[in-house]
Amino acid sequence: MIAFTQHNLGKLEELFADFGYRVRYEKGSFRTGACVLQHTKVIMVNKFSNLEVRIQSLMQLLREMEVDATVLDDKKKEFYRTIKKVEAAL
Repeated sequence: MIAFTQHNLGKLEELFADFGYRVRYEKGSFRTGACVLQHTKVIMVNKFSNLEVRIQSLMQLLREMEVDATVLDDKKKEFYRTIKKVEAAL
């Protein structure tokens, strides 16, 4: 499990950017902490969510997505594998 820190949130945002997604923090009537807008590469995160919910929501989206990890450098690949391992443990 990764720690719920601002640094790790930034690392998640960088992963999404490397995969071609934009992460935006907006207000809205979200039922979850984050969602991907249909047919776009924009991820909306509820700006009123706390840090833990933001990280958990982004991790859940990343686990559900089919992405090409070959575009990542070695450090980011390791972070990505850590996120995927957490899924396997659940």
